Order: sequence, then C-alpha cells, then structure tokens
Amino acid sequence: MPTTVLIVDDSKLARIVAGKALSALQPEWERIEAGNAHDALATFREKKIDIAMIDFNMPDKDGLELAAELRALQPTMPIAVITANIQDEVIARAREVNATFVSKPLTEDSLRGFIAGAALRLRSGGA
Repeated sequence: MPTTVLIVDDSKLARIVAGKALSALQPEWERIEAGNAHDALATFREKKIDIAMIDFNMPDKDGLELAAELRALQPTMPIAVITANIQDEVIARAREVNATFVSKPLTEDSLRGFIAGAALRLRSGGA
C-alpha cells in the first residue's frame, strides 16, 4: 500500500510546487490535495492519510489549527507546517502540536529533512 501525503494549501501554485518537491524525493508516494482546512478534514475522514503537509496561512482556519485537529485524530502522523511566516511564535506553536516547521519558499532541499524523518517514522511503525 503506497504512502499517502495530504498537501493542504489555498494556493494551487503552492500545492503544485509542494507536489513537485515531494515527487522528487519520494516519487512512489501518492499525493492528495486540499485547498482549505475543511476539505482537508473531509479527505482525512474518507481516506487513509500517512503524512500531512499544511500551509500556515489559509482563509478559514490556519495551518496550526488544522495540524492540532489532525494530531488529535492521528497522534503519530508526521505533520509539516509550511510557511514564509518565520516568527518564533509560529515555530513554537508548531512544536506544541508536534509538527515540523518548514519555511517557504518550499524546495526539495527544504523538504528533504521532514520527508526523510517521516519515511523513517512510517517504516518504524509510527514511533
């Protein structure tokens, strides 16, 4: 069964960029996109999601709120909060929900550490 990654961003272009970076690192992983937190939660309830990559700035609910909700539903899932908003408060809030902070602009290199850690976590059973 392939690893499924949920990419959540209100910008279609940002989802494309994230998908390309992810594909370069893990071409066999399946990608599912959502344009907002509401759609992300609906997708999460319908499909098995292994990893979430979430934009911080979204219109209905910020990425950290969504990350906290997903964390409550699936406590061991690797979650990345992706943003250009590099403030100590945002980084601290990401840590509070046990999410990895990844800064924009998103590149293969900036995503590599999170993806490698997520792959290791999944192989070890989510510990």
